[in-house]
Amino acid sequence: MDAIIAAHARRASALPAAKKKIARRPGARAAKTAPPPRRRLKREEREQQIVAEAVRYFADVGFSGDTRELARRLHITQPLLFRYFPSKETLIERVFQEVSTSRWSDSWAEMLADRSVPLKARLLAFYKDYSRIILTREWVRILLYSGLRGQDLNRKYLRRVRERIYVPILAQLREHLGLPTLAKSAPKALEIEAVRVLNEKIFYYGVRKWVHHAPVPEDIDAVIEADVTAFLDGVPGYIASLHGGKR
Repeated sequence: MDAIIAAHARRASALPAAKKKIARRPGARAAKTAPPPRRRLKREEREQQIVAEAVRYFADVGFSGDTRELARRLHITQPLLFRYFPSKETLIERVFQEVSTSRWSDSWAEMLADRSVPLKARLLAFYKDYSRIILTREWVRILLYSGLRGQDLNRKYLRRVRERIYVPILAQLREHLGLPTLAKSAPKALEIEAVRVLNEKIFYYGVRKWVHHAPVPEDIDAVIEADVTAFLDGVPGYIASLHGGKR
């Protein structure tokens, strides 16, 4: 009788352990929550997502960056990337357009040409607005990488800067000085160089910050005011001297 009672006790004490073993079986892994399915993007949304990440990627590593790595950053396959942009060159052209051309404001030409506003005020308004675009990390690094690569896109952009910034500013300086208009006397190479100095000086603040990682003044507007003042104190007299006037 004692033996029967002992056997029942052993079976009863084994039940909790068996339940614990059952609890540890693989069925417990099925309780993990599966990640929600990704929303399928519309074609235009996916294209813009690719362009935005490509801008960041090429600004980081330059145009030698591998498209496989770009696809990895986007969590897509390389073949899918090439469904939107058939070649790396096509993608680079779109990146350059996104960074430089599409951010160009038509209001800048009107700003520079408005002679109802004093010349200094026009230059200040223009360069303060322009600097908010050209001093961004993407603009500075993409433009420089493009130049190092010897791309025609870069040369086209520089021609745009000459025709839409340097020449209009020179036209206003000539009018301010009472000199012949550009229609009567074509721009002299040295006049363009004199005007270029101001634009490139302001752009170089971006190079210092985003390429050399050197400190730049926090108040860029104040720096631009100093630069424009110095420009107008010296360059108009120099331009007048190129036309036979006194400095």
